Amino acid sequence: MISTHDIFTSNNQKQFDKMALKVFRFQYENNLVYREFCDFLKTDVQKVKTIQQIPFLPIQFFKSHEVVSNSNPILTTFTSSGTTGIVTSKHLVTDVSIYEESYRKGFSQFYGNIEDYVVLALLPSYLEREGSSLIHMVDDLIQLSNHPDSGFYLHNYDELIEKIIQLDQSGQNVILIGVTYALLDLIEKHSFQLENTIIMETGGMKGKRKEMIREELHLQLCNGFGVKSIHSEYGMTELLSQAYSLGDGIFKCPSWMQISIRDTEDALSYVREGKTGGINVIDLANINSCSFIATQDLGKKYSNGSFEVLGRFDHSDIRGCNLMVV
Repeated sequence: MISTHDIFTSNNQKQFDKMALKVFRFQYENNLVYREFCDFLKTDVQKVKTIQQIPFLPIQFFKSHEVVSNSNPILTTFTSSGTTGIVTSKHLVTDVSIYEESYRKGFSQFYGNIEDYVVLALLPSYLEREGSSLIHMVDDLIQLSNHPDSGFYLHNYDELIEKIIQLDQSGQNVILIGVTYALLDLIEKHSFQLENTIIMETGGMKGKRKEMIREELHLQLCNGFGVKSIHSEYGMTELLSQAYSLGDGIFKCPSWMQISIRDTEDALSYVREGKTGGINVIDLANINSCSFIATQDLGKKYSNGSFEVLGRFDHSDIRGCNLMVV
């Protein structure tokens, strides 16, 4: 049996690798979908001795299959956002406390004590639907901040502008976490000069605005909020952990999460550091689902383990995903 304590206490690469291999064997034995996928690839489990040999499940399986590694009751289902008629991903969660432990520890690792901040959330497109894992996380962080000014904002921009200015000028540490298009809407209504506020964008225009390259977007946000850098959160419905960027679009993972970059021409091979490819994620917190996920994001990884997200590629660009017929 794998304990959550073991998952969250990997202090070095050797410990991480050992735990990842243990999780791989557990999920091969207990996750029917993942086992069929591995068998389709003719994976000899006994010969998998390094994390580079572990198969990564294409993220699209969360749209078509129930990806779960135990027979416990489903406590909640997180769903991805999508336009009408689009099949969304479903993450069946049998133990919400692991998700909560993951994002609480992850936040603490990057930002320290949550009680040192007022948490303001501008996430209209997420609030307006059910099943958002991001809303679950942010709502919990708002409660944990234990501050009367922490909270969600929907379309009441004037009230939010007033609150940000008042808190920032009082010297209070603030985190404003927002979906990208809403942050742009906010700075079109008011130009700020903030000194004690972190702006964290969660990505996504959600069809509300034209997509922009990161450098252009962050420059616009920096100018509009009067800050030196824009923080970002990298997470997704199918994961239970997040990576964070403290600026310049360079992300780092918490100690129980790692990414690797696969070759877009060959889904089972990897590219060198600094080269562009598809992002694979190991999320040990995803013990009850699948910890090894091949995303549809393009990125680069660097020697210190940090990485950049460069965009997405569509189905026509994914080689080897005829494996989807499993």
